[in-house]
Amino acid sequence: MSPTSRDHISDPFKCSALLNKGHWLDPSPRWASPTSFKNWQPPGCMLREYKRKDIQACFQSKRLVFVGDSTTRQVFWAVAQKLDREKADAGIADMLRVRDHRHMDLEFYAEGVMLQFVWDAWLNGTRLGEELKDFTAVGRKESVEDAKKGLKQSAGLILLGAPGLWYARHGEENYHKDFRDAIDAVIPYMDHSLNPSSPRSAFASREYSPNLLLLAPVQVPWYQDLSPSREETITPEKVDQMNDYLQQVSANSKADILWSYSLMTWNQPGAYEESGLHVVSNVAHRKADVLLNSRCNSDASMKHYPFDGTCCNNYVQAGFAQDVIIFVGMILLPALFLLRRKQPRRFSRLLPSIEVTGALSVFTLVLCYCFYADRTQIFEKAHRQFRSQEFVYGVAAVAVLSLLSIRKNDQTNIAIKEGSSTDPGSLAREQTEEWKGWMQAIILIYHYTHGSQHLWIYMIVRLLIASYLFMTGFGHTNYFLRKDDYSLGRVASVLLRLNLLSCLLPYTMRTDYVFYYFAPLVSFWFVIIYITLRIGRGLNSNIYFLIAKILLSMGLTTAFTMIPGILESLAFVLLKSCNISWDVTEWRFRVFLDMYIVYVGMIMAILFDYTRKLRAGRTPATYLEIIIQFTNRYQGLWRTGLTIVAAILLPLFWKINSVHTKKEDYNFWNPYLSFISVLSFMVLRNSHRLLRTYHSTLFAWLGRCSLETYVLQYHIWLAGDAKGLLGLGLFDPKIEMVVLTVLFLWVSWGVSGATQMLTSWIVDGGTEARGSRNGPGSPVELRLPYRRENDEEREEGKAKGTWRAQKGDGYQSLPLRLGVIGLGLWIANVTYR
Repeated sequence: MSPTSRDHISDPFKCSALLNKGHWLDPSPRWASPTSFKNWQPPGCMLREYKRKDIQACFQSKRLVFVGDSTTRQVFWAVAQKLDREKADAGIADMLRVRDHRHMDLEFYAEGVMLQFVWDAWLNGTRLGEELKDFTAVGRKESVEDAKKGLKQSAGLILLGAPGLWYARHGEENYHKDFRDAIDAVIPYMDHSLNPSSPRSAFASREYSPNLLLLAPVQVPWYQDLSPSREETITPEKVDQMNDYLQQVSANSKADILWSYSLMTWNQPGAYEESGLHVVSNVAHRKADVLLNSRCNSDASMKHYPFDGTCCNNYVQAGFAQDVIIFVGMILLPALFLLRRKQPRRFSRLLPSIEVTGALSVFTLVLCYCFYADRTQIFEKAHRQFRSQEFVYGVAAVAVLSLLSIRKNDQTNIAIKEGSSTDPGSLAREQTEEWKGWMQAIILIYHYTHGSQHLWIYMIVRLLIASYLFMTGFGHTNYFLRKDDYSLGRVASVLLRLNLLSCLLPYTMRTDYVFYYFAPLVSFWFVIIYITLRIGRGLNSNIYFLIAKILLSMGLTTAFTMIPGILESLAFVLLKSCNISWDVTEWRFRVFLDMYIVYVGMIMAILFDYTRKLRAGRTPATYLEIIIQFTNRYQGLWRTGLTIVAAILLPLFWKINSVHTKKEDYNFWNPYLSFISVLSFMVLRNSHRLLRTYHSTLFAWLGRCSLETYVLQYHIWLAGDAKGLLGLGLFDPKIEMVVLTVLFLWVSWGVSGATQMLTSWIVDGGTEARGSRNGPGSPVELRLPYRRENDEEREEGKAKGTWRAQKGDGYQSLPLRLGVIGLGLWIANVTYR
């Protein structure tokens, strides 16, 4: 058994890991900078950066008490700054201005939370004794009523700073004995074997007070920077001797000592201030976070997602909804699938087909996998740390793999022909799938490496999302204009395909629908496209009428989204009627970022449709159609000209955007300018027949399950609701990354096929599963990892008339099926949440 495996078994909740181990993920400079010492990584868990609201929710009416010298006072001020930085900075300035105040007790009250610092450099004062006596009373329930009755409550958290520096500097020859006596006096209050009423951890017993008493080790100074007087008395031998005693005490008792504090400064000259004794602000804040995580993470697990504080956290126990999903996904459906497969004739009347039963099994098993991966301590979690070379290497690796997978397009699936039977035309199905695939690959690498911290990578990803929405507008519009299919079946197929996973995951993971924002976003735009083209569909042959509808839709959608009060009213109705909590600010931000690129895609689809019709021999009826026919006649010349323009605009667009230094500035202009980059790439990608004829099969495969990879990455590739990285804790992290990536992609592919099967089953009402659409307007074959029913069963069912309902019957009952599904979701949402 590997050491990491043993640690996982002996410390499943990572409390010991939080207190005793860890390392810096960000670079360790010789001299501190504002960006250094920010990312502290305990082994196997994620340290949450606590903020004002988190501290308020954790402590409420309880106090935080810090006892010790100036090194402990630094942690006191770090917590104070988290509550109210301006007020804390003013308090620090006042303390430094009056020298006598440096050795005095301090109080800081902000946002309903009381912080108290007790100056006790020797750790033997009477105030400390009083606090420790109160701490022994935590075995009984404490409440606000106790305070009303005059009963003093124990502090919610007590941090004791080991007094080694003062004993080393001002102690006599027997300094070590005096130090031991001071420590021996407080250990009985910390030793859980001697004091059973003292809870072992913050979640040891929810019925009793989870108050916590912790001891910080002797701060090891950076000896080279100490003043001559301090250097003479504070020696490595003295400090090491006192910390060695603390290690002995810790080994012989169950006292909690924050050894991670020593590791934060070990061999880190940049972690110290000029005095060589105190740490820089970032290190003090991480010390405060370790302290708060050890006390509050179990309480935080009861609150809202994201569950990104996984150290010393036992998570929320599975509720009724999770229990049902786990039972159905891991026991019931797999059992039914095996029965259906082994005895197909006996159960053909009672159960769906093998394909459907298998799809249900795969779908629910993946929901269970998400739960166990990101809502339990089975998997390890780690922070992300951006390193530019990792992002570049990741992109280069997938680029090489894609080049090795380049193949010729399947000519039987050409969506648009342009003058030649061998020319697949622009935006053929293989090309759009490849486009989605390589964009999704970059987005995944962007999330995994935490590239959002850098503006130039963020700008690239924003253009990729705009490209995806452009294809959404193009694909759906192209389908509606060519097929004239505005049926309920079409709408249900698209919305079910997009939302099955995103609607069921919130019940499994205690998140909400908008959290997986991309599925809601593309669903929103599909509805807008449908309504725009459905109204007055009889006049869609008039290109001017179509353009007018698009412009009107653009104005109404902008008003609906951006005018204050409209979305807020809708969110209020959803909250009261369906118990749906909708973050209106976040939704408005997401929609505005790509407000107009969908309409650009719609306009391009209209032009493509009219080009196709004119090539089919239709006589031009408008000036615009005459212009389109003229460009068709000289398409080679036009293609060359557009290629030159695009080759100029693409780098020029990037150069113009490079002037932005803040995300806010770029986000403001992105909705109005992103189409330049998107159209330029489209022109360049289709500038030559050779480029239109070949595609990367690897990227095309990824593009066919891009929606699933985007949603599932939150829980089975990333961790802590996409705030960190998932790990196994068994092998080298790089090996684990490869294993989990392969598993993640395989699961995403399986869910994609299962979702298509279930969509067809729901919409068709049990008729034979047909090829569905993985991209807007792009027919594809089903890709399912299950075998089809045998021919004998099929023929027998057809002979008896029980082989699935006819297509017409299935569609007639579609409103009823959708109504039942909607009613079930409404009941689950109202009762579960």
